Amino acid sequence: MFTGIIEETGQLAGIKRGASSMEMTIRANAVLEETKIGDSISVEGVCLTVTSLSSGRFTVDVMPETFHGTTLSSLGTSSAVNLERAMAANGRFGGHLVAGHIDGVGKILRKRPQENAMYIDIAAPPELLAQSIVKGSVAIDGISLTIFELSENHLTVSLIPHTAGETTLGSKKVGDSVNLETDMFGKYVQRFMEHAPKQPMNADYLRRHGF
Repeated sequence: MFTGIIEETGQLAGIKRGASSMEMTIRANAVLEETKIGDSISVEGVCLTVTSLSSGRFTVDVMPETFHGTTLSSLGTSSAVNLERAMAANGRFGGHLVAGHIDGVGKILRKRPQENAMYIDIAAPPELLAQSIVKGSVAIDGISLTIFELSENHLTVSLIPHTAGETTLGSKKVGDSVNLETDMFGKYVQRFMEHAPKQPMNADYLRRHGF
């Protein structure tokens, strides 16, 4: 589990590609502190397992499901990536609950500077927009952000200068793809409403269903 607060941007040092898989070696500093083989690190919002460690580098595997369902397959050597270690139980919870399980890929439609902020419109699949609310949270390339606007085909977020400068999203351009993860609480509510019982949940109903 992650918080969506990016610890640093790393750089791809090497990629071994299969037909529908990858092995990536990433240069990093901060996220390697106390990291062990088998730990989870969010790479561009994708939860990946550390398979090997060396001085200033770590390696992860990207399986076919992740290869096809995220933007990782489009990365090349020297690409910058957002990195975050799994959150510690004794740490501050600065963002929102981020699982590192990408729900879909969006595309940057427009970037608009306004005072000290950069507003970004991102096209998203309808099923992801249905799980989103204005002033709710969304993880974009692993970054915890607040949704400021919603339309039929896109959502809008805003970056402060710190976020723009310390993550990969600030340098991305119109037309670039991004990984999207909607708020997990919204997904739970949607799932419950879609499969809610047709009859009232009285004491007898709950007893018969093991509650």
